[in-house]
Amino acid sequence: MTPPAESPTTLEKVIASLCSETPQGRTICPTDAAKAYAAAQGENELAWRSHLSEVRRAAVSLAVAGRLVIYRKGKMVDPNDFRGVYRLGAPSAE
Repeated sequence: MTPPAESPTTLEKVIASLCSETPQGRTICPTDAAKAYAAAQGENELAWRSHLSEVRRAAVSLAVAGRLVIYRKGKMVDPNDFRGVYRLGAPSAE
């Protein structure tokens, strides 16, 4: 099993990779990141549920660093001040 100290870095890499592989202008659902992370860890098919809060924390960290954008209802949001359903995307090249 992976030590907890490595988990956020690995999770951030999974999220960043998924966002960068998504076509420009498209986003991913946080559950996609949680499922990919659980699969990479060799966990069972329902284990992704336990990673959703970690995905949110990692997404906020990546957004603050400018490595991804958090969207709510199709609009960019402040990573330190958003609620509810959200999606993740790569920063635009503009």
